[in-house]
Amino acid sequence: MKKLRVLLVDDEIMIREGFKRLFDWETHNCQVVGEAADGMEALAKIDTLDPDIAIMDINIPIMNGLKVIQLSRIKHPDTAFVIVSGYDDFSYCREALRLQITDYILKPVNYEEFGACIDNLKIALFQRQSPKKQDRQEERTITLITRYLQEHLAEEISLSVLAEEFHLSAQYISQLFKSEIGVGFLAYLTNIRMEQAKKLLLSTPLSIAEVSERSGYGDYRVFTKVFKKSEGIAPSQYRRDFLENAGIPK
Repeated sequence: MKKLRVLLVDDEIMIREGFKRLFDWETHNCQVVGEAADGMEALAKIDTLDPDIAIMDINIPIMNGLKVIQLSRIKHPDTAFVIVSGYDDFSYCREALRLQITDYILKPVNYEEFGACIDNLKIALFQRQSPKKQDRQEERTITLITRYLQEHLAEEISLSVLAEEFHLSAQYISQLFKSEIGVGFLAYLTNIRMEQAKKLLLSTPLSIAEVSERSGYGDYRVFTKVFKKSEGIAPSQYRRDFLENAGIPK
């Protein structure tokens, strides 16, 4: 998988330097290709560099980050935007959701959590681009495997199960995930199971145990532990926070 091109947008040079020096972009198969300190410069850099990912502060001079994203969407619909902000404000979060922001991270940045965000982004970008890439056998195979995973999330899934289903070796499938998506099989599976769980938590009245089962975890205690590691809070708190922010009676 080619390295993802990253643009850093923040008016504080120390923040940009922190991202460059404190986060291991190479390990996550990314490279920083540019920086911008204000909204107009960000728009120009997005046009010239066409990054895969833009790490964007909201409160930047001349034009705020949300406006930059809104204008950039017109010519660069495939660029993924991650908001990094010091403002824990639901109105910002709501506008970010409307603009289909990939993630909203609060300062000071936890680089371990940020790494998980970047890995999730790689998965999302692969899923978005895979229908366009049908020229190689490996790409066709991984596309079929990821589609199978989405359709069988509630079942027990492992590399050996996939190997039997697709008549391939488990080692080959493991290598495919690394080479075609850029993350390991288990990281990919956990990510899509967490996305399924979040969707069920926010859109259904299912109990935590039922959400756990439908997301592929027979033991809800294991599910709760994995969810908390992934999202930073327990599933029940995740649901409560959403309902409170949205003003929906519990």
